[in-house]
Amino acid sequence: MLWPLRRDGLDPVVELSRHREQERVAPLPLPFGVRAWLVTGYDEVKAVLGHVEGFSNDFANLAGTTGIGTRHNPGGLGFADPPAHTRLRRMLAPEFTMRRLRRLAPRIQSIVEEVLDAIEPGDAPVDLWPTFALPIPSLTICELLGVPYGERENFQRLAAARFDLTGAAGGSLNAMSESLCYLSDLVARQRLAPGDGLLGMLIREHGDAVDDRELTGLADGVLTGGLETTASMLALGALVIAREPQLKRLLVGTHPDTQSGQATAQFVEELLRYLSVVQVAFPRCALRDFQVGDVRIAAGDLVACSLSAANRAGVFGADPDVLDPSRPAHPHLAFGHGAHRCIGAELARMELHAAYPALVRRFPRLRLAVDPTQLAFRDASIVFGLQALPVLVT
Repeated sequence: MLWPLRRDGLDPVVELSRHREQERVAPLPLPFGVRAWLVTGYDEVKAVLGHVEGFSNDFANLAGTTGIGTRHNPGGLGFADPPAHTRLRRMLAPEFTMRRLRRLAPRIQSIVEEVLDAIEPGDAPVDLWPTFALPIPSLTICELLGVPYGERENFQRLAAARFDLTGAAGGSLNAMSESLCYLSDLVARQRLAPGDGLLGMLIREHGDAVDDRELTGLADGVLTGGLETTASMLALGALVIAREPQLKRLLVGTHPDTQSGQATAQFVEELLRYLSVVQVAFPRCALRDFQVGDVRIAAGDLVACSLSAANRAGVFGADPDVLDPSRPAHPHLAFGHGAHRCIGAELARMELHAAYPALVRRFPRLRLAVDPTQLAFRDASIVFGLQALPVLVT
């Protein structure tokens, strides 16, 4: 059933709110006799995501439950359990600490300015999806992985093609295959001469303890996990900013509550909660009978946690369905929770912190070029987002 992935504009469909208020752990009808549960309550979602011993992400378990062939295993951290998950995450974690990421901050700021430089002001509408939202995370990932400068245009092309929703599915699959071939070749070259990026660091510090196939999978995980999600946040955030003039004043420092970036940080956290672009966490398979809230989940059952529903719960204070940058801080679940929480969360925050104020400073009269009802959103996608964002920037 795809209804938990649908939206009413920027809001989760009302059925999700009804479930969260009345039945936080509810049966989710699936074909082929698969027993599944939809979890919508904030505490209940945290309980499932935080219990790695009770709920498995291992693709083999999911394949056994749903009947999907193991050949479809996408690999990476998202579909692995300890000890394999622990081993791979321990390798990656040092590169994603704020101390290591700070070295990327000047380059991220430069990327943002370069992307904005390329947007030509005029009377014609500009689509911020390909001109703003997509290139910023794409070029940032190039920096992170250590993609050579001469190859970054091709890397961007492959990355954009993987998430091109306007063409046939075969085009996206071909781009995925081509990008995996490119990453495999990049890993092989880094093995011979490790660079300063993530791949070079992993090779220098772990050597033969990580093979080329694993490195390619990790690089692809960085691309798929850090590109589409951040691009969707950038586009949807730009939409919110274009519709709300007071947010522009907040971001550029003319608002009385602005204090040395604190207002931007609060805005970003509230926007992450409000939008919840990753709508549902990776599905889990119960390894044993487990009590979640008032419901007993049996071993072998499939569990889907709705992050978009949990992030609109009452724990966030009054009117959680309203975007309020002054909302008192409470830990949101936009990056997940527990052992599988998004390892690139701080990098994503750095990109959002740099991009939103720069966009408003450069184009203070930013506004939609179409009626909001004409905007095309992705339908029933795990990563919620826009298909295009036409704006006027003069």
